[in-house]
Amino acid sequence: MPKMKTKSGAKKRFRFTAKGKVRASQSGKRHGMIKRTSKHIRNQRGTTILDPSDVIIVKKFMPYR
Repeated sequence: MPKMKTKSGAKKRFRFTAKGKVRASQSGKRHGMIKRTSKHIRNQRGTTILDPSDVIIVKKFMPYR
């Protein structure tokens, strides 16, 4: 069997923690910041841990992580 290919889009967007959780950048910060509150913008900084239901999909895209 040939090796499976890693999805290059997933490779750029997700990282794995030491315990196997998936870390991703926060969503909702590309445009429309004027209508968002300061608290919303502040809480969207940095990265977040993905929900377990989304982790299943990401792990299929990155078989050899």
